[in-house]
Amino acid sequence: MRSPPGVHVHGSGKVGRALAGALRRAGWQVSISSERRTPAPRIRALVVVLAVRDGMIAQVARRWAAIGIVAPDAVVLHTAGARRPEELAAIRGCCAGIGQMHPLVSIVSNRSTACWMGATMLVDGDPAAVAAGKRIAKALGMVSRSAPDLDRGAYHAAAGMVAGGAAALVRAASDVLVGAGVDCRSAQRMLGPLLRSVADNIEREGLPTAMTGAIRRGDEATLAAHHEAVRRYAVQHTGMLAVVEAGQLAMARELHELPEFELNQLAWVVAGLKGTTKGDSRGRKRKALAVWKVDRGRPSR
Repeated sequence: MRSPPGVHVHGSGKVGRALAGALRRAGWQVSISSERRTPAPRIRALVVVLAVRDGMIAQVARRWAAIGIVAPDAVVLHTAGARRPEELAAIRGCCAGIGQMHPLVSIVSNRSTACWMGATMLVDGDPAAVAAGKRIAKALGMVSRSAPDLDRGAYHAAAGMVAGGAAALVRAASDVLVGAGVDCRSAQRMLGPLLRSVADNIEREGLPTAMTGAIRRGDEATLAAHHEAVRRYAVQHTGMLAVVEAGQLAMARELHELPEFELNQLAWVVAGLKGTTKGDSRGRKRKALAVWKVDRGRPSR
């Protein structure tokens, strides 16, 4: 097998350094430069990865094209998920091809080592650049996917909903545990493995099957207890909980495991929580609580 080509990563932020470190561990020769410093007169690597902020990609491409910094037989790929390969159009005539190589992983440190295996690498662009991107993905144990017509804004929004949204949800759950007497770091160490198990279930079983909990069981009493706990220990998160429960209720309907009457009862419980965030009448809350106190004793799922 041919030895891997040399790679130059331009951009010394979290993504650039994490990618460079992962490729080095995979046996690749990697150099790295910072956008804050003027790069060498010529980048000699055959694969150049531009890991800078989205708004700087086109600017760097124009600057590099003007000074001829990239070798004619090299390919240039950027790592931005929200921008198309054509963001590098200014440099296309100066190299062998341009492309996009976006790792669909959450990177919070330049020492990230465990997030690559099995994750998606979105690779698109000119044939030579796509081939290089796919080779990098394979070296990192990632799955390369191409989708030239994909709406990049929607793709990036979906990624943000999970990467940022899951962290926010765990923060809310952590605040509830802290309010109940668990120290903050222990709460996070308890919830991290739980989140990984949910991710494993989603990969293995798919949605909505991967959903578990009181809503899937149709357990109004437990759901009521959840609401009371959040009100008591982290009332600022009741709005988030209401939105999350509405999503769970929709999946419960997809599963067709509960009769319509019970689904409607659950919907009433969820609506009661929404009401507490909007200042609904006390009478309505009392009626909702009366429903919540009914425990049908169903087995857990």
